[in-house]
Amino acid sequence: MESNNDKQFTFFRFEDLRVYHKSLDYALWVNENTKQFPEQVNTDLAIKYNASASNIAINIAEGSARNKSQFVYCLKMAKSALRESLVYSTLAYNLGLITEEQELQSRNQLMEMTKMIGALISSLQRSPHREEEEEEVNQKIDANTYY
Repeated sequence: MESNNDKQFTFFRFEDLRVYHKSLDYALWVNENTKQFPEQVNTDLAIKYNASASNIAINIAEGSARNKSQFVYCLKMAKSALRESLVYSTLAYNLGLITEEQELQSRNQLMEMTKMIGALISSLQRSPHREEEEEEVNQKIDANTYY
């Protein structure tokens, strides 16, 4: 079986993004920590907390297959899921379901991913759109064809 380090390329672009892997790590972290919630809370807060944590990775993955403006939109949705996860983390702490240390770990992971997603959005917005690049190339080809 081929390990992740042996891969020369990835078929799915989002798997090359560090923030995607950090979001998966966070979703796993949330899952592990919410397993300790009492059963009555587990059917509500834990489910919503797990869903918001998973939605970070889901939005990154979904957006990567779209054009740049749609990818930026999905990355902004991932940031919304980050903020939602922060609310659930704070609620869990205030309800005594996670420790202060766990709440700080969650907050730190969320802040790091927020910065990473913000940088990725900025990078995408600075670079020319693929469609614009293709249009420029087509115009140059057309111009050279006639002259």
